[in-house]
Amino acid sequence: MKKNRHDKIIEIINNHVVETQEQLAALLKDEGYDVTQATVSRDIRQMKLTKQVTPDGRQKYVYTTADPEVMHDKYVKILKAGFVSMDLAQNLLVVRTVSGMAMALAAAIDSLEIKQVVGCIAGDDTIFVATKSAEEATQLMNEFDEMLGID
Repeated sequence: MKKNRHDKIIEIINNHVVETQEQLAALLKDEGYDVTQATVSRDIRQMKLTKQVTPDGRQKYVYTTADPEVMHDKYVKILKAGFVSMDLAQNLLVVRTVSGMAMALAAAIDSLEIKQVVGCIAGDDTIFVATKSAEEATQLMNEFDEMLGID
């Protein structure tokens, strides 16, 4: 069933501009798949779907099978494109982004599979990146500094 659902997700995102998990869940339901937003979220992670900016400035899910090094570079480019600033708050790294880019940057951070990252919560222009400790948050900030070329 999961394989069929994943195939249907690829078909849907190839034929529609799908911007949100909720939109994808609704389109899957229209195709006869009874899914929750949590299931769609897991599918997105398992399939390593990413977001791509469309010519009109919106973001949509895309599926790629590019090699991991190419994808790593792509995720770093996304971070560089939307990054504004960051600050520490205990075990949280608070990342400020260009307005409307937080979700795309959070997805890129999750996809980079950085060992210190427990998870991300994104709003419109802010991401809370959770780590297990304040020390790991500091390490993560240093890693982002290096990745983004910040002195």
